[in-house]
Amino acid sequence: MRVQDLLGRMTVEEKVGQLMQLPAHFGDYTDKLEEWHIGSFLHCTGDNAVNLQRRAAETRLGIPLIFGIDAIHGHCFDNDSTVFPTQLSASSSWDKDLMYRMARITAKETRASGLHWTFSPVLCVARDARWGRVNETYGEDPWLIGELAAETIKGYQGPQGYDGESILACAKHYVAYGETLGGRDSYECDTSRRKLLSLFLPPFEKAVKEANVASLMTGYHAIDGIPCTVDKWLLTDVAKTQWGLDGFVVTDWENVRSLHTKQYVCADEKEACLRSLLAGNDMMMSTPEFYPLTLELIAEGRVDMSVVDEAVARVLKKKFELGLFDEMRFFAPDRSSTMGIQSHLNVSLEASLKSMVLLQNNGILPIDPNRTRKVLLIGPNADDVIAQLGDWSFGSMQAGATNDTYHRDQTVTVLQALRNAAQSYPFALEYIKGADCVDDGFSEIVQIEAAAATADLVIACVGDTLAQNGEFHDRADLTLSGQQQAMLEAVKRANAPLVVAFIASKPLTIPWIAENADALICGFNPGPFGGEAVKQVLFGEYNPGGKLTVSFPVHVGQIPVYYNKYTGWHAQNSARLNGEERYIDMPKDPLFSFGYGLSYSTFNYLSAQVQSDVIEPMQDVVVMVTLENDSDRDGTEIVQVYLRDLYSSVTTPIKRLCGFERVELAAGERREIRITIPFEQLALIDANLNKVVEAGEFHVMVGASSRDEALVTLPIRVTHDTAL
Repeated sequence: MRVQDLLGRMTVEEKVGQLMQLPAHFGDYTDKLEEWHIGSFLHCTGDNAVNLQRRAAETRLGIPLIFGIDAIHGHCFDNDSTVFPTQLSASSSWDKDLMYRMARITAKETRASGLHWTFSPVLCVARDARWGRVNETYGEDPWLIGELAAETIKGYQGPQGYDGESILACAKHYVAYGETLGGRDSYECDTSRRKLLSLFLPPFEKAVKEANVASLMTGYHAIDGIPCTVDKWLLTDVAKTQWGLDGFVVTDWENVRSLHTKQYVCADEKEACLRSLLAGNDMMMSTPEFYPLTLELIAEGRVDMSVVDEAVARVLKKKFELGLFDEMRFFAPDRSSTMGIQSHLNVSLEASLKSMVLLQNNGILPIDPNRTRKVLLIGPNADDVIAQLGDWSFGSMQAGATNDTYHRDQTVTVLQALRNAAQSYPFALEYIKGADCVDDGFSEIVQIEAAAATADLVIACVGDTLAQNGEFHDRADLTLSGQQQAMLEAVKRANAPLVVAFIASKPLTIPWIAENADALICGFNPGPFGGEAVKQVLFGEYNPGGKLTVSFPVHVGQIPVYYNKYTGWHAQNSARLNGEERYIDMPKDPLFSFGYGLSYSTFNYLSAQVQSDVIEPMQDVVVMVTLENDSDRDGTEIVQVYLRDLYSSVTTPIKRLCGFERVELAAGERREIRITIPFEQLALIDANLNKVVEAGEFHVMVGASSRDEALVTLPIRVTHDTAL
């Protein structure tokens, strides 16, 4: 009612201005607020938001601004805020409640800065480790992505609707952005509509239907030759009509302009503005020419005002829901009692701990302090704040703003944590950086080999750093860069026990570490308390329970190595290959598989069964597992359930995740776990793009990871075809 009343009083110019989002952190775009009736600014920090909002309040209709920010893993562009592990790192916890709580904190701190909208969560599927933005994803499984993203969205937007502690969420990048050819950021994506509906759209559908996400962000790339920015089927037919998106669609940075300047599907910027608006975009990010050119298009009769009105109504609706027209226009919680407070920092540490994945351990961990007198710490990421926090943490210039003073006071690196530990445990600590991630020339190999010869234990912190990941930073070579490998080999020559802490933005090709390290801990970008988390795992103060949400390739030429692959690859029946579907010079399996992770506890799957092995239409599948902690340590196991459709009208993956349960078991405890798989998860998208559950045989697989040897197979049979 209020939206329609306001629309009726707005001029054409005021309406078009509401569809504009311009950057506040550079250029003179804030000067356009009154002249162009701007509806939104992004990357507006400090006092700018309040000042701009006051100016907007003094315009003819006083329509408030909405401010967007890339609060991706915390409101990281504010140095007083709480930073969390990156999305990839946090996903290793498989903890939906943790996702919700991290998002609630981010929302509170973002709102305390006078901002209302985060361009998060990222629902892209990480299928190619060469891609620079793997760190922003929840991993390689679309169903798990949907589960974790839905809780994140609910955390941002609040349990009771928008209030002073809630913000709008934005699910991005819509859609299949991580599937671009060669892992090249924002490049061409060659995929079909059936594959979109099967693999890439379901997480977004869950975000819209189950979490009521406030906005979607259009991807940079093109799918089968059609840029997402002008794909009416994606933006209007699917998101708005079929799913019932209640919010609005915003383009990514300069998407409209790029139709003319990069993708060459529009002869000029005016055509780009026309096609973007007609396709279903409601807000145009960082394309200032949209304002004058759209006014021309309306004057020429090429754009009907009903199109503009619908887009404006979607934007205004969210402004009303946020209370920006009422008491919430200038409301912001007290910063001193909100930003980076101890209870928030405690959740960040919890996230770092739960995200630690123990990938290898020959018994050397946890460290016995009574037998460890000298510890040698080496590696470029032992004391690198930038590498530990990851992308989107250093001001609004993203990867270019490599300023390690941001959040430095909050951050505990591995070096700091071990120095603190040396005050409690009876060991001497020696630190030699040894190498840089990005510089081949710097190394201290001779010193490391000599020091390792007298050490009881060597801890090496290796991986990558911000200059090697994020937007514009795709990699063709996934081996350890610089002199990191030579540094590790020097430790091996000294015959010193070696523990590797992997701090990186993505899976790298590290088969040497898998073969030679005595233990391997993976934290990815583990956040400000990542160093403390590594220390607690090393000394057994925390029992690791995280599991990978993305597979590690053995070699870059093995990509893609995601677990939910297909059969049908020609297999050579030689004595050496034994009929395996694989390259002749590479194993078929990843180095470390999706869902894999070790613990200091021992978990036994004593029994597994389905409640019924005959499934009627719309009948859920109930899986029952008896799990035992056969050790003297309390621990956490992530029970995973996979599904395979044995014979179907179209090819389907060999397995796909359909359920999980994060289970905390005391030492010696035994418990029955029940996991319900909704009937619709048995569905596929057929050749006619219909969603159907086909009658026939299925395998339900239950166990500790996606690896075949870790799973128990339970046959079921679906009695009838069912259209959904």
